[in-house]
Amino acid sequence: MPTRHKNLAAAQWLTDGPAIDVVDLTLPENNAFGENAFGPAAQRARLPKSVYRKLQATIERGTELDASIADAVASAMKDWALAKGATHYTHWFQPLTGSTAEKHDSFFGPTGEGTSIAEFSGDELIQAEPDASSFPTGGIRATFEARGYTAWDPTSPAFILENPNGATLCIPTGFMSWTGEALDNKIPLLRSMEALNAAALKALDLFGDHDVHRVFTTIGAEQEYFLIDEQYYYERPDLINTGRTLFGAKPPKGHELDDHYFGSIPERVLACMMEVEHELARLAVPIKTRHNEVAPAQYEVAPIFEISSVGADHQHLLMQTLKRLARHYGLVALLHEKPFAGVNGSGKHNNWSMGTDTGANLLDPGDTPNDNLQFLFFAAAVIRAVDKYAGLLRATVANAGQDHRLGANEAPPAIISIYLGAEIQRVFEAIAKGKAHKSTPRSFLGLGTPVLPHMPLHAGDRNRTSPFAFTGNKFEFRAIGAAQELGLPNTVLNTIVAESVDYMAAELKKRLARRGAALETAVAEVVRDVYSAHRRVVFDGYNYTEEWHAEAGKRGLPNLRTTPDALPQFITPATVQVFTKYKVLDKRELHARYEVFVEQYITNVNIEAETAANMARTLILPAALRHIAMCEDAGIDAVTDEVRGLTEELVARLKVLEAANAKHPAGTAIKHAAYMRDTVLTAMAAVRETADRLEGIVADDLWPLPKYQEMLFVK
Repeated sequence: MPTRHKNLAAAQWLTDGPAIDVVDLTLPENNAFGENAFGPAAQRARLPKSVYRKLQATIERGTELDASIADAVASAMKDWALAKGATHYTHWFQPLTGSTAEKHDSFFGPTGEGTSIAEFSGDELIQAEPDASSFPTGGIRATFEARGYTAWDPTSPAFILENPNGATLCIPTGFMSWTGEALDNKIPLLRSMEALNAAALKALDLFGDHDVHRVFTTIGAEQEYFLIDEQYYYERPDLINTGRTLFGAKPPKGHELDDHYFGSIPERVLACMMEVEHELARLAVPIKTRHNEVAPAQYEVAPIFEISSVGADHQHLLMQTLKRLARHYGLVALLHEKPFAGVNGSGKHNNWSMGTDTGANLLDPGDTPNDNLQFLFFAAAVIRAVDKYAGLLRATVANAGQDHRLGANEAPPAIISIYLGAEIQRVFEAIAKGKAHKSTPRSFLGLGTPVLPHMPLHAGDRNRTSPFAFTGNKFEFRAIGAAQELGLPNTVLNTIVAESVDYMAAELKKRLARRGAALETAVAEVVRDVYSAHRRVVFDGYNYTEEWHAEAGKRGLPNLRTTPDALPQFITPATVQVFTKYKVLDKRELHARYEVFVEQYITNVNIEAETAANMARTLILPAALRHIAMCEDAGIDAVTDEVRGLTEELVARLKVLEAANAKHPAGTAIKHAAYMRDTVLTAMAAVRETADRLEGIVADDLWPLPKYQEMLFVK
């Protein structure tokens, strides 16, 4: 099919496909939110009151799970699932692959009388035994050692995943080895939440706040993604195998005109978004926002904040649902951090805060932040944690895809810094100087016309270039990649903040022990000392500039530009010390993750290199040779010489790439990763540079790959 006909076919979407019925949403029975989640409403309706209360005590207050209620919960969960058409159940877990895993078991078993009966026991709910031999373990388990366990996480609601031919009950779980090590991202996250809870409660006790019984962290991740027509996707081996385009010349138009950002959402895309949001609502995922992003064909969806463990689960569901339902509209969702070179990449901004069971947000400065002792204390603890463990935070967002985004082609940079906003930074600077700072009175922004209302003037602007920015009552960790899960970054964030809160609480306790010491004075002293020691990490300027990179170096901030630079942060003595102290990950579990992440980097780059070499040799080179033949037939030597020269250059560079990727140097895994970065990726870039120049010369009907100007703009 000629290229133009393909473009026409891709654009011919009709609205007679799947559709969501329009209903009266003022009627309670039409509110689908949570109908496929075994949340509090379903639990209350189906569980005995005593069982429900005990289960909620575990969920809300972190009390130990009463195993005696397991049978009752399992029976109710089974009946609820059967009523939804579920024939099977699965323990849904998050191994170190970055995605989720599941093994389905039927509820039904034969009775011996030629019939079957649905059964599901408390033992089956609490624990299952998937094969652990083929999941990444980083050396914790040998290949021949297959036993692993999944353990029910009652804090995250079970849910139903529907299929045209049935449904499955999914039970969120942790995943561990036979010897008890965490082989997933859920168990460390839950451990880190407990660590922060314990540290924060001790600190609040010093403030005289004895009503709080639990402190939890909340997250809300803004998910960026691309949608392209599936016809183009399946014509691109690089997208299929690696998630990004390994070849592709810059189109005449990208996002230079800034006309896509927050623009009108194309009809097909909006229809897809609506079905995704409807399905997520049924799963109790609280989606709030949708809009066009910066790049053409790029979009964003964002939920309301949830408790961290639930929010991390729901982020997996969001990505899975987005990829699954996009196909209903002839689209494919791309979650790679940099699917198109030279075009805005995709991140996942992780909005993180701390809340209490009494409804307080510990990072809410109030109207006068200088008078809010708790806010100053906990905000200073975050500043200290981010400065002290900046390299580790950077390591949590390191992978092969991120290296095309962080510290490379676009920001946030690989240098971790904090933006506080003008008002909050003035308060901290005044405290550091031992002076009182009077907060700016709340004022209003006049818009120059009586037709428009006066707008509240915020105390500080936002800084979209900051990797870790304070945004009103939360910190936004902007460096997470679009395809990444949220468990690991939030596990690290919770753990390092717990350590920092503990440190500051101990300092506060010392000062309060002085005879007649006032709480206000003691807090001011602790905050002053902590901020003064760690203010180097605070930066309110433009993070993209080389001047900031130079200044950050003078301040001693780490600049871990690539994944091989960053990953060793997982096994430094400081990392091992803080994670073992809070029993989040032991030394063996940390080293296992380091080994897994290094191996994944090597493997991903190797797959990219092999894919690029194959495409260059079997798709791009033949197209160039056909074009040479056409030019020779035309007898135009100047054109023939131009394309022949580029083709010979392509062959030479292709041979360098194939030789580089065939060589796997001996030594440590991290040295191997550095070789892949420095040698293999460099050879890939050279092949691409030549191929992309050929794309602008070879006849359009001979070029074998959909181009950027088609994939990004045909909607």
